[in-house]
Amino acid sequence: MKLKVLISKEDQPSLKEAQDFVGGLVELVNLPNEDQMLVNEEGKLERLPINDAASTASGERILGNAIILVGDARWD
Repeated sequence: MKLKVLISKEDQPSLKEAQDFVGGLVELVNLPNEDQMLVNEEGKLERLPINDAASTASGERILGNAIILVGDARWD
């Protein structure tokens, strides 16, 4: 599974880009450190594999590809 970390406004993905990367509908997860993570909303239904790196970063089980948005890359 892939984990992408974006830190600048220029790198901020569009909804379409985020959907393409996570492979479906996007769910925004707010992380304890105020960063954001974009994940596949239906990861459990689609039986996606566990993303160990994203799970460690979020403190909860994340399935499928994920994007971490830091600082200016965060969605409003």
